[in-house]
Amino acid sequence: MSSHRFGLVFLAGLLLAVSLAPALAQDAEKCFAASDRVKDGDTLDEAEKRTAHDACMRALSDTSNVIHKYHLQEADFDIMGNRPIKQ
Repeated sequence: MSSHRFGLVFLAGLLLAVSLAPALAQDAEKCFAASDRVKDGDTLDEAEKRTAHDACMRALSDTSNVIHKYHLQEADFDIMGNRPIKQ
């Protein structure tokens, strides 16, 4: 492999690694706080919804605990307003 091609591959890998946002310890807290606000009757604007939803998704992907995943999904349903219909 030529050094030019190696450099491009290395740069692409570096950009990919930098662009992936790791889950932060505060993500679950942000998710649950936004959900609590919605349950208390507050209205979130679109930017707050997107930020909270992204935090929920990062926290969800970071945990392997099934119970924690359930609670994060429930919080995300509250935030996004798209709770599945129970049959």
